[in-house]
Amino acid sequence: MKLSSEKLGSVLEQIDAEVIPDDHPSLPKLRELFGDHTFFVDDSGLDQHRQTGGLVKIARWDDANPPHLVAHPPEQTDILIKLASVH
Repeated sequence: MKLSSEKLGSVLEQIDAEVIPDDHPSLPKLRELFGDHTFFVDDSGLDQHRQTGGLVKIARWDDANPPHLVAHPPEQTDILIKLASVH
């Protein structure tokens, strides 16, 4: 799921992560593998937002110097995101 600007702002208020920007060189491969979604990266790796409001981890940082993201099968996390607008 590709998040709207409003929903994206709500998510970023709830989690400590950054959005992978549309011009990032890894985004075409991520979209090829997982579809057109909003992808988040944090200290533990790469997350993909699902419509259910949960986050799915799809990559981890390796031990290389500098570290690289290594894709792996989707892994459910216990992070839940409230997508509804707060008024």
